[in-house]
Amino acid sequence: MDGLTTAPAEAGATGTGTAAARWTVRWNRVPAPRLRLFCLPHAGGGASVYRPWARLLPPDVELVAVRLPGREARFREPPLTRADDIVTRLVHAVAPLLDRPHAWFGHSMGALLAFEVCRELRRRGLGEPARLLVSGRAAPDVPAKRPPVHDAPLPDLLARLRELGGTPAEFLDPAVIAPLVPSIRADFSVVETYRHRPAPPLECPVSVFGGEDDAETTAGDLRAWRRHTSAGCVVRTFGGGHFFLHDMPERVVPEIGRDLPVPRPVNAREANGRKQ
Repeated sequence: MDGLTTAPAEAGATGTGTAAARWTVRWNRVPAPRLRLFCLPHAGGGASVYRPWARLLPPDVELVAVRLPGREARFREPPLTRADDIVTRLVHAVAPLLDRPHAWFGHSMGALLAFEVCRELRRRGLGEPARLLVSGRAAPDVPAKRPPVHDAPLPDLLARLRELGGTPAEFLDPAVIAPLVPSIRADFSVVETYRHRPAPPLECPVSVFGGEDDAETTAGDLRAWRRHTSAGCVVRTFGGGHFFLHDMPERVVPEIGRDLPVPRPVNAREANGRKQ
C-alpha cells in the first residue's frame, strides 16, 4: 500500500470549486486541457501517489487525483466504507470538472470505484468518459478469492498488507500504523462489501493493466473486463507484483498516456447544428 500518509501531502496542487477542491487535487494546471485524467487510489492510498505522474503524461492532459475522506488533507474526516457512498458523492463533487473530455483511472480498489463512477455518470445522464483505465483489479463480477479482513483482528489485517506488498516495513508496526487503521479498514470494507449489479456494458473503451507476478489477479481476471464494454478492451501486463505501476511509473504511465484519446474536433457545420 504505497502512499500511506497521515498528513497533508499536496503542496503545489490546485483545485476549483468548494466540493471539487475537497474531493480532487490537480497536480498540474493545464490551460484548456484536451482531456482530464481522474485517478482513484488503491486501498490505503491517497492522492499523493499520483503526483509523480504529472511529468510523465502528455503535456495537454490535466491530472486530477481523487482525495477520499480519512487520509492526507482529509485525515480528520471519517472514511467512507461503501462504494456506493463514495461514488455518489464523488460524481456530485466533480461535476464542474466534466466540462472537458475526461477519462478515469483506478488501481485496485480505485479500479472498482472508477468503473462504478462511469456507470453513475451514465445513470445521471452525464455521458460516459472517453476511456476507462483500470489496474491491478479483477473485473467487478469476478468473485473474491480471499476472506474479508476489514473487521478482522489487527494482526490479520497487517498480514494481509504484507501479502499485498508496497507497504514500507516500518508502517507495519502496530504502533506506527495505528492512526491509519480506520481508513485502511474502511477501504477494505469498500472492496469486500461491494456487490456487482448487472447492467449494460459501458460504451467507452477500456484499458486494463496488470502485474505478471500479482497474486491478486490472474490473466483471466484481467481479460474478464472485456465483457464490461462494447467499445473494445486492451489488456497489458508488466513485470512486477500488485504495485507494479508505482515501482515502474516511467514504463507504465507513458502507456496510459498513449491510450488517452484525442477528442475529435467539432467542425463548423456540427457546431451550427448544435446551436439550432
